[in-house]
Amino acid sequence: MDTRIVDLHVHSSESDGTLTPEEVVFAAKEAGLSAIALTDHDTCSGVKKAQAAALKTGIELVPGIELSTAYLLPNGEEKEIHVVGLFIDTENAPLLEKTAEFRSFRDKRNEKMVEALQKEGFPITMEALLAENPDCVITRANIARFLLNHGCIKSISEAFDKYIGDGCRCYVGRFKITPMEAVSLIKGAGGTAILAHPLLYHLSSVYLQKLIDDMKASGLDGIEAIYSTYTTGEEQLVKKIARENGLLISGGSDFHGANKPAIHLGTGRGSLYIPYSILEDIKAARC
Repeated sequence: MDTRIVDLHVHSSESDGTLTPEEVVFAAKEAGLSAIALTDHDTCSGVKKAQAAALKTGIELVPGIELSTAYLLPNGEEKEIHVVGLFIDTENAPLLEKTAEFRSFRDKRNEKMVEALQKEGFPITMEALLAENPDCVITRANIARFLLNHGCIKSISEAFDKYIGDGCRCYVGRFKITPMEAVSLIKGAGGTAILAHPLLYHLSSVYLQKLIDDMKASGLDGIEAIYSTYTTGEEQLVKKIARENGLLISGGSDFHGANKPAIHLGTGRGSLYIPYSILEDIKAARC
């Protein structure tokens, strides 16, 4: 009986996690995992950094990415949708060009949010933020942790709930592509495109099906049916949606280290279980 387990949705300090890519691999080894996919937000820069550690530990490293997108619902509402790419070519020129655009816009966005926080009276500067996060892609999670570490707030959630969360007074919108464009980018980079944590978008069944249909037209391969926050019933529901739409099943913890302390590699909140067969099915579909 194959008892190997995997985690196909993992973040490092290259985006908004707190462990370096190398540390993520070593942590995966300690957690008893056989394979992980490093899927940092809008960048694949951590994959190369993790490769030596993967070889040393024997962990199978799947090169990945998670792209942030904006989807316009039929009612005119915009939803942020995440698309995970697995087995991507990390040297693919169009993908690298687009992620460079993401980074450039993110840098300007961070500056604007820091300026807004300064107006709120917080002692934060871009120089100090960068000094405390060397060699990291700065995200809202880094800003929130800076405020927490400097005694400006009592919790990470307070930063998002009051200041930098979507729609809050210090929030600045991000550069986004559509989910369909994300699928095309991933497919163009030789990857497998996965709709991440579909139930987190709180879409009606009709709107979720519309999203899936639109993404399938661009080449969507799978859906994240095993996820840290899902109940057993929710997992079964997403697996049913996958079957009805002829989609592969993927799964991951969405590990971010200390930025999501309740989420652990491989086990999520404690009961997550992603068998190696999930990865085998994804690989078989690529042949």
